[in-house]
Amino acid sequence: MTAIDELIREHEQAIALIGEVRAAYRLRDLPRMAESARRIAAVLAPHTEVQERGLFPALAAAFPDRIGELEEEHRRIEAVLAEAEHGTPADPGWPGRFLLALVLLREHIVKEQDGLFPAATAILGPADWDAVDAVRARCGTAAGRRPVRR
Repeated sequence: MTAIDELIREHEQAIALIGEVRAAYRLRDLPRMAESARRIAAVLAPHTEVQERGLFPALAAAFPDRIGELEEEHRRIEAVLAEAEHGTPADPGWPGRFLLALVLLREHIVKEQDGLFPAATAILGPADWDAVDAVRARCGTAAGRRPVRR
């Protein structure tokens, strides 16, 4: 499995969890929404680390504005997810913020899969991919497993 394949798999996991959040929201099941937020955060933690410590540095010179935008989106999404880190947020505005953060996450995923990942595939060399793989080896995945490398 290549580095990009693993990042895409994590996107797919996050998208599946977004569906769970929407179902919980329809039922006004805030504890379930908060649990889903924690699960999304668990998927995105190693994903973001691989991107920000491996992939983004290799692409920053070619796309500084785009990389900065993606990093800012990571912070915005993480902030809302962090509100549920220790349980169900008491703030009545959190469910709405969470749903908006998930809209941003979906848009963010499209930017990465349609722009960033193809650019990385075209631009990065073997040493860059080795650096990305080294970050993944250090942080693993949300499931705790180490991905199989090329």
